[in-house]
Amino acid sequence: MTQNFIDLLQIGMEANHKDSCRRHNLIVGPDKGDMVIAGDIHGHRRNFERVVNYAALDKNPDRHLILQEIIHGGLEDEQGGCLSFEVLADAVKLKIYYPDRVHFILANHDTAFINNNEVMKGGKEMNAAMRAAMQRRFGDRVFDVESAIEKFLFSQPLAVKTANRIWISHSLPANRMLEKFDFSIFVRKLKINDIVRPNSAYLLTWGRGHSQETLDFMADKLDIDFFVLGHQVQETGWMSNNKNLIIIDSQHNHGHLMHIDLTCQYTIQKLVDSLVPIAGIY
Repeated sequence: MTQNFIDLLQIGMEANHKDSCRRHNLIVGPDKGDMVIAGDIHGHRRNFERVVNYAALDKNPDRHLILQEIIHGGLEDEQGGCLSFEVLADAVKLKIYYPDRVHFILANHDTAFINNNEVMKGGKEMNAAMRAAMQRRFGDRVFDVESAIEKFLFSQPLAVKTANRIWISHSLPANRMLEKFDFSIFVRKLKINDIVRPNSAYLLTWGRGHSQETLDFMADKLDIDFFVLGHQVQETGWMSNNKNLIIIDSQHNHGHLMHIDLTCQYTIQKLVDSLVPIAGIY
């Protein structure tokens, strides 16, 4: 079982790198079909399953699915260990089955796991909780499993850019960190140092509370019109600045996803109208 888990992550890592939509660290969306975008999953199995059911990739050959932040949260073992690595395995299986239509984007809990930095959620340090559960599950091969997870997470692209000028990433650099951000990170090979604070992949995944000035600056630099982000918890499942930003959250009972047509031009209101409550999906 342990070797199967490691092999799965290895195949998933290769699928991330070979994705036909990938250009360096960007997924470049096609100009046809549609896209389902999930916010943070954080081990919420039922919401993950509902997102997958909604996407119905087997029935929609021109549909793409964007996933982010699968780990840290959800079901626990009897000792309180985090079992979100099980949901990660199912997400990787989906990527392997639809290698050019399921796309991951790097998130801050991913960088925290790779770097083994403390990261809190619900009053619990999530890396310790997940590693403890994996120790109980995989025994003396736990370090091999951890290494496989780290390599898979590091293989994820940083963002998605659609032909109709929508940008999807876990977050954006914080206002005060803009001058430190290296935009070349999207068009070169990712280095492990990039995900270490205060370097650019770290900044891209950890920023919060973006000002309108920051959003407008980033939109101009990236040549896009709208941002769809995750990272910031939304009790209602989403929020909008009514101009060029929507944040979606998929990790709880009020979670939402977004469903966009890749051939259409959008307004911010039209993007808001494309939000779908996950609880209503069966």
